[in-house]
Amino acid sequence: MGTIPGPGEQRAPPAMRGEAAIRARVNVLGRERMILALFRVIRSPAKSPKVSARVRTRHPTEKNIPGAGNRRRPCRYASVKAEAARAAYPIQDITGVVLAGGRARRMGGEDKGLVQVDGEAMVVHALKGLAPQVSSLLINANRNQQRYAELGHCDVVADGDGDYAGPLAGMASAMGHTTTRFILTVPCDSPLLAPDLAGRLFAALRSEDAELSVAHDGVRMQPVFALLDCALRPSIIDYLASGGRKIDAWYGSRRMALADLRDHPDMFLNINTPEDRDILEKRLAGQSQC
Repeated sequence: MGTIPGPGEQRAPPAMRGEAAIRARVNVLGRERMILALFRVIRSPAKSPKVSARVRTRHPTEKNIPGAGNRRRPCRYASVKAEAARAAYPIQDITGVVLAGGRARRMGGEDKGLVQVDGEAMVVHALKGLAPQVSSLLINANRNQQRYAELGHCDVVADGDGDYAGPLAGMASAMGHTTTRFILTVPCDSPLLAPDLAGRLFAALRSEDAELSVAHDGVRMQPVFALLDCALRPSIIDYLASGGRKIDAWYGSRRMALADLRDHPDMFLNINTPEDRDILEKRLAGQSQC
């Protein structure tokens, strides 16, 4: 039976009643879905949008700019790498050589390495600064060899030709006496060696793929503060045999690297006169009191 219309209502025609019922049902379902969606939004907790640097869109030139995407710190990274290189040098492959083979004319002919400074011979100061940085020690001397051996407790080697041919002759003799790959040379009158001299010279040599590395004081090269591959010995001998003596000229013929040691100016003090020795002695005495 059909529903009886209430007062004021008009019964729709049969065709219209079916169409109106469908529309009403659709409207009801639409409202239900809308209410359900709103209910879900209200019930769900708010979430912050995720921002990832990995998917951040950036200009290709931003790759190494600090603050762009994954940040890099090139300066700090470089300093850490430099420190690691200094700490990782092959100490077992290095023989320390104190060069004391000169005539010391400006010291009145006195054997410079045996000159007393602050209660000890200058060669002893040099050996003490060098010993922690190398695997073994040598002294190159052309006179007073017994005295040097007693002071240094190490072998003493003379120049090959005994003609006071300069530091290159001492280097060649030391290379022929050692079994390590490298020698590290310092002059006998340098009691204030940098504690990381070997590491810094090796870092320079390795970074430049060089055969030798030489200290630089910020103004000029200091040629007797050097790390040399012992494979260079034949080249030195040939150079000396040809009459060559200038160490700078021979260095210029090889693959050479410079190590910046301007932060250790005291290491390069020249002790050529008794007055220079007195100045150095006062400086050493002041350091011992600190």
